[in-house]
Amino acid sequence: MEVKAEDLIRRIDGFARDALDAIRKAGSSDQVEALRIRAFGRKEGYLTACLRDLPLVKAQDRPRVGEVANRAKRELEELIERRRAEWRRLEPRARREPIDLTLPGRRPPFGALHPLTRVNDEIVEIFIGLGFSVAEGPEVESDYNNFEALNIPRDHPARDMQDTFYLSEDTLLRTHTSPVQIRTMQAQRPPVRVICPGKVYRRDADITHSPMFHQVEGLAVDRDVSMGDLKGTLDLFAREMFGARSRIRFRPSFFPFTEPSAEVDVLCFLCDGSGCRVCEQSGWLEILGSGMVHPQVLRNVGYDPEEVTGWAFGMGVERVAMLKYGVDDIRLFFENDLRFLHQFA
Repeated sequence: MEVKAEDLIRRIDGFARDALDAIRKAGSSDQVEALRIRAFGRKEGYLTACLRDLPLVKAQDRPRVGEVANRAKRELEELIERRRAEWRRLEPRARREPIDLTLPGRRPPFGALHPLTRVNDEIVEIFIGLGFSVAEGPEVESDYNNFEALNIPRDHPARDMQDTFYLSEDTLLRTHTSPVQIRTMQAQRPPVRVICPGKVYRRDADITHSPMFHQVEGLAVDRDVSMGDLKGTLDLFAREMFGARSRIRFRPSFFPFTEPSAEVDVLCFLCDGSGCRVCEQSGWLEILGSGMVHPQVLRNVGYDPEEVTGWAFGMGVERVAMLKYGVDDIRLFFENDLRFLHQFA
């Protein structure tokens, strides 16, 4: 009885497709072997039976049918051998560690934001709510933007090699995010209200300092901007960051790029100002430096200090995080110890 070539090709292709799918889903080496026998067994093998019908196909069609059959056989044999190898690796372990399917599954651990990311995002969100925009700049900066434009002369201690990572005579890793303020003022006219978050670098390392750390600086420049505006803004920030009962105080200080300048302390939120180990019995915790933008800095960016005034502040994200979470060693933020990081999940 003659067999049509198309019918035999259709039977071979259909079987091969179903067999390949079954082999991929096989749950043990025994199942793989059973499927091999089903395909190639001498008595019951389906592909073997198809090849027995090959002499019943017209002579001129046999090469085409044979090519299809050989291709199907080759694909099945390759997949069977690959699945056998996989189960040879898996089954000895399965015998050593029998699986109890009635046991509850293991939940994969969930990741969480790093505490520094949490604090940085919270700071940025507070100031965005006050109408500030976010400005960013390069971490490799020019000496001019990092120092000279900020009224820091050549002989200032901040230029000492012990403080700054110099890449060349005029290029360095920025020591603060203040250069972003310079770039912003050079690019736009007042009014300016920006915060500048980012990484900064200094040659310093101990339990409260790191060679790389994070800062958020703020700048507001407009007509009739005053120290009172600065105090009101920082007072609101402290209440949002540390709680509604928080208060701040200003202490006179000196920065080359602000005049007058002030250090800002926040009421210790652990002892409510009564004095404790964390605040060294003072009742206050230092959080940032601030002041009115120096007139020379305004001139350096093309602003007229007779027409506009401004204030600026800068805080270390690590410092705020250490105070907020009671962390006494800055290095914990960078050691990637999961026991420490899981506390903030």
